[in-house]
Amino acid sequence: MTELRFTHEPDASRYTLHRGDDLVSVLDYRDDGRTVAMTRAYTVPSFRGHGYAGELVDRAVTELERGPGRTVIPVCWYVADWFEANPARRGILTTRRSA
Repeated sequence: MTELRFTHEPDASRYTLHRGDDLVSVLDYRDDGRTVAMTRAYTVPSFRGHGYAGELVDRAVTELERGPGRTVIPVCWYVADWFEANPARRGILTTRRSA
């Protein structure tokens, strides 16, 4: 199996997952310095059904958990479902605040 490569592209506000030279999945976010709103998880259609989006969210959350006091808002339905399926990882979550 080809190795997966996880990258963080802060200038593009996204995390990516590559299989070999192929981009397979992207996780877009907005970062206000304290909170990371995960806005869209996308897998290239020809690579769907192999768990790449879940792997990408897992690696992004792991990176954020290692950082200083960051929280996540799961704006994207896929990311919200991922946290539902991974309750042990919910400690990093925050909820949106109404204005």
